[in-house]
Order: sequence, then structure tokens, then C-alpha cells
Amino acid sequence: MNQHKRRFIQRCAAILGASAASRIFGRAAVDATREDALTNWAGNYRYSTDRLEGARSLEQVQSFVRRHAQFKTLGTRHCFNGIADSTTQLLSVREMNQVTALDPAARTVTVEAGMSYGQLCPVLDGRGFALHNLASLPHISIAGACATGTHGSGVKNGNLSTAVSALELVTADGDVATFSRTKEPGTFSGAVVNLGALGVVTKVTLDIQPTYAMRQDVYLNLAMAQVREHFDDIVAAGYSVSLFTDWQKNRVNEVWIKRRFDTGQKLVAESEFYGAARATKNVHPIVDLSPENCTEQMGVEGPWYERLPHFRMGFTPSSGKELQSEYFVPRRNAVDAILAVERLRDRVSPHLMISELRTIAADTLWMSPCYNRASLAIHFTWKQEWEAVRRLLPLIERELAPFNVRPHWGKLFSIPSSQLEARYEKWQDFKRLVARLDPKAKFRNEFLSRNLYG
Repeated sequence: MNQHKRRFIQRCAAILGASAASRIFGRAAVDATREDALTNWAGNYRYSTDRLEGARSLEQVQSFVRRHAQFKTLGTRHCFNGIADSTTQLLSVREMNQVTALDPAARTVTVEAGMSYGQLCPVLDGRGFALHNLASLPHISIAGACATGTHGSGVKNGNLSTAVSALELVTADGDVATFSRTKEPGTFSGAVVNLGALGVVTKVTLDIQPTYAMRQDVYLNLAMAQVREHFDDIVAAGYSVSLFTDWQKNRVNEVWIKRRFDTGQKLVAESEFYGAARATKNVHPIVDLSPENCTEQMGVEGPWYERLPHFRMGFTPSSGKELQSEYFVPRRNAVDAILAVERLRDRVSPHLMISELRTIAADTLWMSPCYNRASLAIHFTWKQEWEAVRRLLPLIERELAPFNVRPHWGKLFSIPSSQLEARYEKWQDFKRLVARLDPKAKFRNEFLSRNLYG
């Protein structure tokens, strides 16, 4: 199929699916095919205004905040919903992307809000330091990932937000506020996963540790019966473990095991893993796609930041146009939750590219999906078939409801705010913090109005 024909088909699909999508995505990709449309990275969401202004300094952010009665801040645009959308004005901090301080004694690094993990990691590694974990994509901004509770994997690893030890933000009146883990820890715990509701984050301070090496091994066709019987052992088999499944044939398609080791340490990968065979070549999570944009596998030693993500910084990570949703359940309910989704396989699989199962440690951040509970995250990468996804999300959410499921804030979900409130113990405390820092609702948008205020 030639490029022009493919583009024509994609545009037709976008138009046909737009009406249904708009009901769940806010202003979805009705006009995302326009050359001048301002969209998210996957192209499924068109922002409600094209008025976008950039800031390169704290002073410029303060000036912008004081000049506008209502707006939202954009990072790398990796969210699939309207959490960062505005009908009036958008502010970009992408050009604020410098390391402002590295303290070897305190083991912290301070970066501007527009910096991505892919930009930071080589700098850290060059100075002999590392982060505790990374998400599957290194392309995402640090401030945006922390604001939405984005995560990697590992039974002992908290989400990316748990590395934050301090942050600086500009509040609704244009003043600068700082929050620190050591000063006002209660308020700090409410400010880290902030959903963009408290102000414009301008700096983030992260905990760092000495650099380390890793290897990555992949195993194919793990029987779902093994997951049922040995789940805890399987997800603890490495520093970071991901299970990829299309929910068909009673099996997990791929198991990605990332292990860290000290210099000189010898690690050997077994030829089998609970009956799954070790891959003999690099693979993509979607097995039919080329692995060229994936991080190196086959047990090859490499730096932490080139193994923890699934995708390499120098490549476009997407398989194409896609949608994403993700749900968190308590890890103690992991097997039951997996089986609940598996029962929907004949409904889910036709519209699915792949699902990923990951574990995350508990944390104390008020609006984190992992607040006070170790979690399993069940991720769905969907084909861009909006009407089908719109119908499937409530069905999946109903199956996971007995486990007090929480959604990823930056992905697609339809759980009503009344149910969300019941699943977050600090919900009202967070709303009081929002009222204190943003009394005139300058940073409120349709997403917050619907999901936080109902």
C-alpha cells in the first residue's frame, strides 16, 4: 500500500470514529488530520485551542501566569486524554530543559520541567549516577510523568514520582512555591502527583544513586497456568519484569526480564523460564513488528538507561496510531484481576495491539494510583478503533471494580468521579490543597471538572 493511500485510509478512519471518541476523550481527533492541528504524540487527541506560547525561564512562566485567567501547561504531549487540554490558552515549557544542579553528596539532581528522561539519563550516567527506574518510553517529560503517576516495573520499585524529593511551581498568582520531602511532608505528598491542578511545575529534584549496568532477556509463550500458580515468583525474577499478552491461547506472549548487576558479576539466563523458551533474537512487544526501535535484549550488558525502557530514545516508539488505557489493582489481587480480563479475551483481542502487566511498589503520594498499596498495572495498547474502545472500557472497569481499580491519569478511562473518590483516601485533602493554591480555578479544565469535581 503506498503512502498516499495509507494516509487517506487513516484520515477516513479518523473522521468516522470521531463522533464516538469525542464523548470519552473530550475534543478528540476530529480535526487531528489537519496539517496545523495541535495534537498529542499519537495523534488521537486534538487540543481544544491552537493558542500555544512557550516559556524559557521562570520569569517568563510567572509573567504568563499573571497575564492569563485560565490555561493549561503542555509537556511532551504523551497523554491520551484531555488532562492537559484547555479551551483558551496553552503554555509549553519544553524549552526549559536543563540540569540546574547535581549534588553528589545529597545524591540528588535538579532539572527544569521540560526535560525528558531521554535527555537527562546520559548526563547522569556520564557523572556516575542513575535513577531507580524508568518507564517504557524515555521520550516523556519528567514533570509530566511525575504529575500523572507514570511508572516502570519491579516489585520493589515505586513509580517515577517516588524519586521526587522536591519541586518548584508557579501558583495561580504568579508566585513561586517549593515543596520538599523534608519540609511539610504532608503537603509535599499531595503536590507530587498533582494532575496539573496546582500550578506550573518549573523544577523537579530527583533522588539519584550510583550508576549500574543491566541485561535484558526475553522468554516466549509462558502458559497462563504458570502465571496463576507462580505469579509472585515470576514478577520477582528480575529488577524489572514485564509480561506482554494478547489474551489469546491461554498464554503470555513475551516475558521481559531486566536484571541489574555490579561490575564483574556474572549473570546467566536459563534456556527456559517456567516452561517459556528464551528468545533467540531481539523481539518487539508486538511480535510481528520489527524490534529495531527496542532496547537491546539477548542478555547483552549495557547501561541502565538503555535497558530499563522498552524503546530506544533515537526512534519513534509507537507502532503507529494507537490508543492506551491502564488500570491498577492491589498486587494481592493480581491473579484474580488477570483472570477477570482474560475472560473478556474474545471481546478485547480484536481491538488490541498488546497488553502489558507490570508491578509497582506502594507509595505515600496522595493521588498516585499506587497510594498505600503495592499494585499490578494492566495496560492496553489499542488499535485506534474509538467506538469499540469506548464500549470496552466500561466493561473492563466493571470486571475490575471488585478490586477497587484505579486508572492511569494520563490514559483513557470512563470510571465516574464518585467511584474514583471512594478509591482515594486523600481525595478531599487534595481538593483542599487545590483550593488553597488555585482559589479561582485558573488551572481547572474539563478533565479536572469531570474527574475531580464530578
